[in-house]
Amino acid sequence: MFEYNITIKQATIADAETLRLLSQETFYYFFGPLNDKENMDNYASSAFTSAKIEAELNDQNSHFYFAILDGQLTGYIKLNFGPAQTEFQDDHSLEVERIYVLAEHHSKKIGHQLLNFAIQTAVDKGFNYIWLGVWEHNHKAISFYEKHGFQLFGSHPFMLGEDKQIDLLMKKELVV
Repeated sequence: MFEYNITIKQATIADAETLRLLSQETFYYFFGPLNDKENMDNYASSAFTSAKIEAELNDQNSHFYFAILDGQLTGYIKLNFGPAQTEFQDDHSLEVERIYVLAEHHSKKIGHQLLNFAIQTAVDKGFNYIWLGVWEHNHKAISFYEKHGFQLFGSHPFMLGEDKQIDLLMKKELVV
């Protein structure tokens, strides 16, 4: 299958509104059909505010990167280092907190390129492993991560509004 070559560009504070809108759009697209609208809205009302996105962009231990194809924004990834990680805060690991590609670009292998970028970033920094959390009912994403060498190593609760869900924790050990 043909792989489109994307440009990966780090997001800055000037990109906050674009990132907020993209985050909200992809979140609702992927999880809206499978969840209660009230819980979705409750979560989004705190996770995707301008203030929250700006704070994340200003955190030196969190980096957002846009995937750009032919000048068009197609997706993004959020990487957390050290104390910005949602769990562990291990100085020898990198967390992929979010990775989303707009639906119309799914067949272009953009997610693969973003994840490979994250893995290479972790290798370049000499980290021991890269990890992430994925909703237990997102079987397509779980399979995607397994194809990239990630393995299940635990789980944790995730509150979507009032709905307590389970995220599976997956990691990939790195040879450095």
